[in-house]
Amino acid sequence: MADKQVGRRVKERREALGLTQEELAERIDVAPHFISTVERGISFPRYEKMILLINALETSADSLLCDVLDNASGPRASILSEMLGELPAKEQKRILEVVELMIRQAKDQ
Repeated sequence: MADKQVGRRVKERREALGLTQEELAERIDVAPHFISTVERGISFPRYEKMILLINALETSADSLLCDVLDNASGPRASILSEMLGELPAKEQKRILEVVELMIRQAKDQ
């Protein structure tokens, strides 16, 4: 499951940079098939390739691993904030009210 979540983040970041799988593969000197298998969650890069991948994607490890790390809430909160900002104001308000309620409930526990 974690491999699929990380793979989805890799794909999202690659697409945000406007890169094809082939272009990203060229940046880190791997076959395009490698990028494909990572993005689909079939394989997970070894340490050395992960560092090259993170640098080629011009991002941080936290931003790629935020779905699978217990202590990486900062990047995930930023991503969610961006997603929220893309919604109509009425939907933003509704979602924020729910989140505020959940936070209050968590503090009361």
